[in-house]
Amino acid sequence: MIAALLASAATFIGLRWNWIPGHTARETPAPALAAVPAEQPALSTDEETNIRVYSSVSPGVVNITRTVVEYEFFFTPVAREGTGSGCVLDRDGHILTNYHVIESAESLEVALPDRSKYHAKVVGVDQQNDLAVIRLIGAPKERLHPILFGNSDALKVGQKVLAIGNPLGLQNTLTVGIVSSVGRRIRTQGGDLVDNVIQTDAAINPGNSGGPLLNTSGEMIGINTSIFTIGGGNIGIGFAIPINTIRRVTAELIRDGRVLRPWFGVEGYSLNEELAGDLNLPVDTGILVARVHRGSSADNAGIQGANQIALLYNERILIGGDIITEVDGQQVSSLDELRLLLEKKRPGDSVKVTLFRGRSRMQKSVSLVEAPRQPESGFAPRLFRE
Repeated sequence: MIAALLASAATFIGLRWNWIPGHTARETPAPALAAVPAEQPALSTDEETNIRVYSSVSPGVVNITRTVVEYEFFFTPVAREGTGSGCVLDRDGHILTNYHVIESAESLEVALPDRSKYHAKVVGVDQQNDLAVIRLIGAPKERLHPILFGNSDALKVGQKVLAIGNPLGLQNTLTVGIVSSVGRRIRTQGGDLVDNVIQTDAAINPGNSGGPLLNTSGEMIGINTSIFTIGGGNIGIGFAIPINTIRRVTAELIRDGRVLRPWFGVEGYSLNEELAGDLNLPVDTGILVARVHRGSSADNAGIQGANQIALLYNERILIGGDIITEVDGQQVSSLDELRLLLEKKRPGDSVKVTLFRGRSRMQKSVSLVEAPRQPESGFAPRLFRE
């Protein structure tokens, strides 16, 4: 009896019954399931490249969580978290990321791809290039997988690139694209200009910051830092700090905790045709020096600031100072451009400055001195600093 019921159940499961008024029931066979291929189709060369690069590099991409204490009404402290990505530099636990990923952090926690978590301390930051190096506390060397550096100077527009990061907290996500442009100049969240930036259409979203941009050999050729967006989402315009800038900066951050930059020490106005015409100046491109800081490179070289005040369009302007037009033969038209031209220089180096004093053109050899130390920014407590 039981066997008969089981047989009936099996028959019922395998058949559908159609009831038509005034007719006897008839059975209809269930639709046939699609056959599952015995083997998956062969991977394309491009797919194999994506898989190889992801498999080799993703173990070196970490997730960084920063905790920031903010104060609400009546000064009530509230801890808020933000996340970003990072790249393992070496087996000593040094991690590369963006400065804005760890900015103002009270504490830092780093999750490796194997889901182990470690606290981290700040080694050094370079706000001007939006770069930072942190170091894991107590992470075993065997869990750390450094990412190899490539050469960003050799990049070509159209070259394939891959990005790995943690967009919106989704750990170790891969996106692919191409180099859309090279040599871009962008402004960081802190307002500083960064030169030679890589533009890519590989999808980059919040949380990708600090993750690697890779070539098809699995070498890091930049770290993803920002996107151009309308409404906050990715529209295919992302930017990465080039690895050749990173190579120079990280070496100094690990060794000295900061980048030793020269201090030129001037303030001034960017000239244009209208301003130059109103002030009857000999050139319409350059920096009209307003102030020279005492003890700076410019001060030591005898560069002069303003000696008069003019009222122009209801605004007081400091005039009469030197007009800087070139540094080492390269035209300079703003203080930002001057800083970029000095970015690769170090204290002790010299530059040749072309300037106008009155209507006389002259050149000065300027020996660069070290920038004075800035007060601690307070973005990380002593407990998390080396």
